[in-house]
Amino acid sequence: MLRYLPFLLMLALTIYAFIDCLNTPEEEVKHLPKVVWVLIILIFTIVGPVVWLFAGKKRQGSPAGGARGAAGRRGWVAPDDNPDFLRSLKDEDKKDDNKNRDGDDPT
Repeated sequence: MLRYLPFLLMLALTIYAFIDCLNTPEEEVKHLPKVVWVLIILIFTIVGPVVWLFAGKKRQGSPAGGARGAAGRRGWVAPDDNPDFLRSLKDEDKKDDNKNRDGDDPT
């Protein structure tokens, strides 16, 4: 069973690189046209996918130090990092405190 592992890993890498190349917009492909990259990935099954992953696509790196500022964030933000969500929790907590002071004691 273990003798098939290198073949399966090579096949998985080739499939991943092939799909990644097909899904990459033409503007983000570097050095060669997209069709040439697809051919390289399929013909050179060991070297082609590795070269595609390292040199074929523009990668978006994080700023120096790996830290991402507010301007670097895109899309969904975790609730514990979202200032609007944290603010809404504080507002709800204040409302609950005001209800407990004005009304009956919930205990």
